[in-house]
Amino acid sequence: AGDGDCGHTHARAARAIQEWVGVRPPPAAPAQLLSALADLLLEKMGGSSGVLYGLFLTAAARPLLSRSDLPAWADAMDAGIEAMQRYGGAAPGDRTMLDSLCAAAEALHALRSPDAALLPVLAAAVQSAEAAAEATKEMEAGAGRASYISSARLLQPDPGAVAVAAVLRAVLEGLRS
Repeated sequence: AGDGDCGHTHARAARAIQEWVGVRPPPAAPAQLLSALADLLLEKMGGSSGVLYGLFLTAAARPLLSRSDLPAWADAMDAGIEAMQRYGGAAPGDRTMLDSLCAAAEALHALRSPDAALLPVLAAAVQSAEAAAEATKEMEAGAGRASYISSARLLQPDPGAVAVAAVLRAVLEGLRS
């Protein structure tokens, strides 16, 4: 939207996560990890992004309570997106973080295949998220802060969509190392 709010809130979140990990090891169980991250982001991130990530992570944790196989992670992504859409009111194509999330989720559906391999599927999801983020440059904003600004002034990709793609890339790089 041009005021730097998205960058500031994501930087605040990154610092909070770094401090949290520095104090104690994060929970090993996936559902507890996502729930703890949701609580942390709701408390420390601020802005609508903090609320949306909190909603996403809380809902994504539910499918991981009873299992953490690869298909469960695809289910978690879908559950998080569904909660974000229900409570946030945006949809894919509205020029928001959902554009990147939904593109990544489509690629992550491959995790439901019996012969799925995590890293190649996640790499494809990251590429899809990055392409979707870039595509928001050409979209009319239908939700979020950018919807209050003339589309003629929106010359960059949506910052939330770019941030989601960056987070997913960081997850991929972390798992690779």
